[in-house]
Amino acid sequence: MIVAQQMLARVRAAQARKAGADSFRIGLLTAVILCCSTCAYAQIAPPPPELEYELEKKAAFSQTEAARTKALEAYSDALGLTAATWGAPLVTMYSLRYNDAVGPNARALANTIWRMDDISTPELSREAGYVTPNVNTLYGFGFLDLSAEPVILQVPDSHGRYYMVEIVDFWTNAFAYAGGVATGYKGGRFALVGPRWKGKLPANVKRIDCPTRWVLVQPRVHVRDRADLPAAKEVLDAITVQGLSAATGKPAPLQPVYHYAAPEFADSKLPVSALSFRDPVQFWEILAAALIENPPPQDQMKALLPLFRPLGLTPGQPFDRAKVEPVVLESMRKVAAFTGKALSLLPNGSFRNGWVTPAPTIGDFGVDYYNRAVTARNGLTANTPREAIYIGGVEGNDGERLSGDKRYTVTFKVLPPTVEPGFWSLTLYGLADNYTVPNPIHRYSLGSDDTAMRLNADGSLTIAIQKDSPGEDKETNWLPAPEGAFYLVLRAYAPGAALLRSQTEPDAYPLPPIVVEKSP
Repeated sequence: MIVAQQMLARVRAAQARKAGADSFRIGLLTAVILCCSTCAYAQIAPPPPELEYELEKKAAFSQTEAARTKALEAYSDALGLTAATWGAPLVTMYSLRYNDAVGPNARALANTIWRMDDISTPELSREAGYVTPNVNTLYGFGFLDLSAEPVILQVPDSHGRYYMVEIVDFWTNAFAYAGGVATGYKGGRFALVGPRWKGKLPANVKRIDCPTRWVLVQPRVHVRDRADLPAAKEVLDAITVQGLSAATGKPAPLQPVYHYAAPEFADSKLPVSALSFRDPVQFWEILAAALIENPPPQDQMKALLPLFRPLGLTPGQPFDRAKVEPVVLESMRKVAAFTGKALSLLPNGSFRNGWVTPAPTIGDFGVDYYNRAVTARNGLTANTPREAIYIGGVEGNDGERLSGDKRYTVTFKVLPPTVEPGFWSLTLYGLADNYTVPNPIHRYSLGSDDTAMRLNADGSLTIAIQKDSPGEDKETNWLPAPEGAFYLVLRAYAPGAALLRSQTEPDAYPLPPIVVEKSP
């Protein structure tokens, strides 16, 4: 909110300067006209009173119209930015669904699950387009359409292996989980039920009411190393989805046919969350279309949609740019072109000791629209802290961003606490592309899976982060860095109580400084 107010203040200041310049020009023009008129007074009779009145009325109207236009521009900029912040996650999910589930190059059709076959490497990440990938889990994903019937999600007994299935609504809230901290690791069947469905479910399933017609399921299965890959894949393959009719042996209902407009991006290399549309007005067209299918909670519908009506956003109606006043539409165009870039630069957490800790609302945002939008841009489908915490390391103790031309150490006096069978890891990514970095020893993270790491005499753990080997005797604790800028992500799945409390009470688990070491 503070950032938005600052942005609006700058907009208003610029408009005030422009208004002042316009007033000066109008005054100067009036003076010139009066001077010319004075020279002619001796030869030209004054206009009749009724004509003089009409001229004055027209001049007043002209000034009023100019002021109205400026006010409308300022108001539309502010209102458009508010609406774009609120709606950006929905537009992002629409675009992701098109790319992954309903478009011509879909990886997993609606109501199916795509699964990773291998541990993430820099090459696989680039090929898949997944930024900041976790190299300690196998991923899956699937968009589910719940309009025709519920979908049965089945998860296995993992025999003590950590896994979970994040269930995300179309507004990017992780509103439910199967497996993990939420329901355990013994397996089960869950019925994902859409907002309007009425009927009976089998007795042996747990009902999960979903707030939107479309939801995204994302399995994650812990994998320790390449030797552990077959066992992890077995758990991932056992996570399945099936329509209720197929699960109960009944005739399937008529399935919907999809005719979604294709998002047309200016740069196909950017992630969909960049919102870089070739025509920025498509942002608003997609937002209106997605609102029809996946409306927000009723309290937001009542509180916000009437506010956005001047922008042409009407509940249940497609966006028609022809019906929006040109001044307003131009503001909406500028705001849409600006939103994705702005969200990529804005903070969404607290900074301390070189680390950025996400806001406590992450994953289940409620009415925290600002953090929801920033997270959708920079960490789409983030987990809730109870299930997993991600903390970003961005600066050394010299106050400068992390770079491969320096040597760093991170010393954990107490290892990041997790609840069995949870785990933690510290992973390094190149800042330029957000992927893991190729290196001679093919190591992209260190953590609880790396039992060869050596502890210090006092039980603490020091990790060396640098471009070159710290020496053969220290390589077990070496996390290779690239030539250029990079950042770190500390992850904890099934985080312990101290780590959870540290989101609001930093002293509960003090984060270690990222120490710049002197050259040898």
